[in-house]
Amino acid sequence: MTSVYTALADAAARFAFSDTARLDAELLMAHALGIDRNALLLDMERPVPASFAALVARRECREPVAYITGSRGFWTIDLAVGPGALVPRPDSETLLIAAAGHFGAAAPATILDLGTGPGTLLLAALDEWPARGLGVDRSVPALGYAAINAAALGMAARAAFMLGDWGTAIDARFDLVLANPPYIGTGETLPDEVRVHEPAGALFAGSDGLDDYRILAHQLPRLIAPGGCAAVEIGHTQAIAVSALFAERGLASAVHRDLGGRDRCLLVTPEPSA
Repeated sequence: MTSVYTALADAAARFAFSDTARLDAELLMAHALGIDRNALLLDMERPVPASFAALVARRECREPVAYITGSRGFWTIDLAVGPGALVPRPDSETLLIAAAGHFGAAAPATILDLGTGPGTLLLAALDEWPARGLGVDRSVPALGYAAINAAALGMAARAAFMLGDWGTAIDARFDLVLANPPYIGTGETLPDEVRVHEPAGALFAGSDGLDDYRILAHQLPRLIAPGGCAAVEIGHTQAIAVSALFAERGLASAVHRDLGGRDRCLLVTPEPSA
């Protein structure tokens, strides 16, 4: 009988294309066993479930682990995800760290998440602060996951979701605006697990990757409440270009870096004279 330890080693070898091959294998094994990864690591003296081979085959075809297991951890919460919804990335937690630095001991009372996807940033923020929030997305499948996640986390009464194109239909101001827009140039190369499986509309933003920042630059000044801010995710080479777009609309930007030391977030506030 193949041991769990051996099965994990074999699967990790087949996932050589992944920077997290061993972790991928462990997450799939835990999912097949119906336990969490910590329980798996504490006891590997288990029979390998028959379903594990099919999960490995799917991952070998570059399907994201989160789509295979149906969930992804982010910040302090777990989110249901699947085809049609962008997989949450740890780098996006930089936005919440930047926002927490802005508010300090205070807390935002109202939160807007533009491009909410499966509710990633909004629901993580609502888990951090006793606020109410609105998530907007133009993807019906993504909003379906967002509603499921809000209900599962007990936040349905505090989180609303609407189909829309950024802040176009919104006539209100919010203490905190969160946004993780598409920022990949259409000519850029992406790994197959992203390019083939994740929604193109959540990834690509014109030839220079800046199309959606141009829209946000026009909308943010009327969406940020006095004393509030926006936390906007950027590609690690885009800080100067995006800051310039925002500055043209009277917005000041401070760059925040992710745990890898790369530019990842602009903390945006209205200029005093704006």
